[in-house]
Amino acid sequence: MILKRYLLKEHVSPFLISLLVVTFILMIDRIVDLLNIIIEKKLDIQTLLQVFGLSLPFMLALSIPMAVLVATILAFGRMTVDREMIALKSCGINVYRLLGPLLIAALALTGVMVYFNHFFLPESNHKLKNLMIKIAYYKPMTIIKPNEFNSILDYTIFVKENNASLLKDVVIYDRSESRFPKTIIASSGTMHQLDDGNTLQINLTNGEMHERSEKEPGKYSIRKFEQFTVYIRNIGARMDFYETGYRSDREMTHGQLVIAIKDKKKEIAGKELELQNLSRRLESEGLMPRTFQSMQSMRRLAVQKSQVEVRLKEVREAMRSLKVEYHKKFAISFAIIIFVLIGIPLGLMTRSSGIGMAFSVSSIIFLTYYIALTGGEQLADKGHITPFFSMWLINLIFFVLSVILIIASIYEKKLIDLHHLAWRLSHLKAKKQDIPDEILH
Repeated sequence: MILKRYLLKEHVSPFLISLLVVTFILMIDRIVDLLNIIIEKKLDIQTLLQVFGLSLPFMLALSIPMAVLVATILAFGRMTVDREMIALKSCGINVYRLLGPLLIAALALTGVMVYFNHFFLPESNHKLKNLMIKIAYYKPMTIIKPNEFNSILDYTIFVKENNASLLKDVVIYDRSESRFPKTIIASSGTMHQLDDGNTLQINLTNGEMHERSEKEPGKYSIRKFEQFTVYIRNIGARMDFYETGYRSDREMTHGQLVIAIKDKKKEIAGKELELQNLSRRLESEGLMPRTFQSMQSMRRLAVQKSQVEVRLKEVREAMRSLKVEYHKKFAISFAIIIFVLIGIPLGLMTRSSGIGMAFSVSSIIFLTYYIALTGGEQLADKGHITPFFSMWLINLIFFVLSVILIIASIYEKKLIDLHHLAWRLSHLKAKKQDIPDEILH
């Protein structure tokens, strides 16, 4: 029991260090993605912390399985290099008989990740989306790009220049009061934020306003002005987090995914029945004498059938995406156990205690896993393979690979002996020289 606890304890420090390193690397990648927004919007420290805090769960969903792999390779690699495995074998102890607590810990972490991926992560993704919407309306002066049509609520704004809130050659389409857009043209203007950024004030100079009457569509008026002010209110700079009516599949919890999948199945069954009825009606209409009315009826039924087919295709694609996300959350969680099973023989066979080697091998394995998972997701979304198969196939392949590696490690096969390789590289001229025993063993 002491050895079992020792083996488990040896994984704690490498896991925590690996988790910090991997998460930091992913965080740097996130910083690069957000750098333009941070500079452009000049976000305050509180908003920055919110963005990175809500981005952290997504990073942990990836960094935890990889940290487990790195820690396993590192722990068993160190024990092999320090001759601890030789000591165990000399006492007649099989290392694979000591893995009970380690596998229980891996199973417990898998359970935590199942809950994390199905409940905590979707909520953080949903809040992050709302925050990014809020940021999009934060300091709207930065939204208005020169020589582009920029939409803010019921207004579309076009400017040729935007220099420090000074606008040149401004065109504003105002749809806030009428279904006919009011067109405002000005040679210049300035922008200011009011109400803690919740209102955008645009002061226009030397322009004219084109307006069409909604009550009298034939009436069109043009008014010239020297000074005119446009207020765009409630732009959302003080928006609080709220539950929107729509969630993408990555923002849905386990229960929401299950309900959404059931709804899609029900809609598919209804559309398939409707399609069958329309096909039968078309066939019966085709048997009738060709008259003007029958031809019109056939065209109408053909249009309805086409619309149902398009909708059926859309619903099937949506259901496949939902199922992929459902299985993906489970597959990534159970990858922790797979990575432990792979990491044990890799650590024994690479015979390296360095974090660089462990991290390099883990990166290759995890990158392969992630590419396979992403490729499977795309194939499933297009309907080439089933969602279940697309998400679980790579887990099955890696499990088979882990069994092969475990068998190879039992027979003491070497995958990469870095000490042997380093000695050979440093003694290239002495090719026939025997390798010292301390390097071989």
